[in-house]
Amino acid sequence: MSVDGSERDWLLITVSTGSAGSLRVHVWRTLRKLGAVYLQQSVCLLPDRPPVAKTIARLAARVRDQGGQARVLHIRVSDDSELTRLIEQQRADRDTEYAEVVERAPEFLAELEHETARGRTTYAEVEESEADLERFDKWLAKIAARDYFHADSGTAAQAAVERCRQALARFEAAALATETSEPVGNPPAHLHAINNDD
Repeated sequence: MSVDGSERDWLLITVSTGSAGSLRVHVWRTLRKLGAVYLQQSVCLLPDRPPVAKTIARLAARVRDQGGQARVLHIRVSDDSELTRLIEQQRADRDTEYAEVVERAPEFLAELEHETARGRTTYAEVEESEADLERFDKWLAKIAARDYFHADSGTAAQAAVERCRQALARFEAAALATETSEPVGNPPAHLHAINNDD
């Protein structure tokens, strides 16, 4: 694997929050959101990118302010095989997350098919499905934001969400046609009265 020079720069982060439960949860959530690679408990690595470094600096300051301990070291991984393992682990973690998106997409499509078969192509169902699709979009965006090395499964996850988007567009079109179609037949009684007055 060819390695870009910038890919060698990482942040080594160690954190100890003591007994502060809410702080421990905040640290865990922040590091997971960033896609940290754990070496052992409370010790992890992240690519040294400006947005990541900024978030980690804020996190470390908060930990220290609340009585915990945090160290952030800028390191350069010179060993190619070690760097490859780090990158592959980061990609594998993202592949796992992308796979969850792909696995959930058929449920969304099946729900639209089920509602169509029941004749429930309504605005209420469109709105509910739009909320589900918005969750997919946000979920995918969060994974992509920590996909620093372009995991292979990202393309499949994006395609799965796009299939959901297209299916919802078709469902919405059907709902629009259902709710705006005019009944065929005689005009309403009040129109008869108007015509008779002419």
